[in-house]
Amino acid sequence: MKQAGALIAAVILVVWLVWNLWNVFRIVTGLRDRSWRRPLWWARVCSVSLFAGLLVWIWGVFRTGLDVRETCQFVHHVHYDRAYRDAHAAEFQKFFPLHNRCNANFDLVPAWVNPSLVACAVISIVAISVLVKFGITHLNRLPRKESQS
Repeated sequence: MKQAGALIAAVILVVWLVWNLWNVFRIVTGLRDRSWRRPLWWARVCSVSLFAGLLVWIWGVFRTGLDVRETCQFVHHVHYDRAYRDAHAAEFQKFFPLHNRCNANFDLVPAWVNPSLVACAVISIVAISVLVKFGITHLNRLPRKESQS
């Protein structure tokens, strides 16, 4: 059953990837033909931003390798401080901000990951806000039925 769930998740991610590759093309062409005045353009921006944020988050989470001690010592040639990691264990379990430190001075998560996550979140929130504005404008333009008294 777990394999079926993993397969379904993989298919969904691949379909979302193809959709977002098309969206990037449509966003760029939409800048030239002023499609940004339409809701679908903003939905595309939101989708691309959310997908990019997911990819960046996955990159940051899986950047450490299977064994943190070996990654620190043999890949990055940095001292692995077990006492520091034990004292700050809760920090490495959080979803945001991402950190996975070898010691007090070296983080396995690249420095660009957390600011990129914030940028993707801000872009998504702006796009959703514009979509809500489009929706409110559309609802205000609908003809209203007058009650007959």
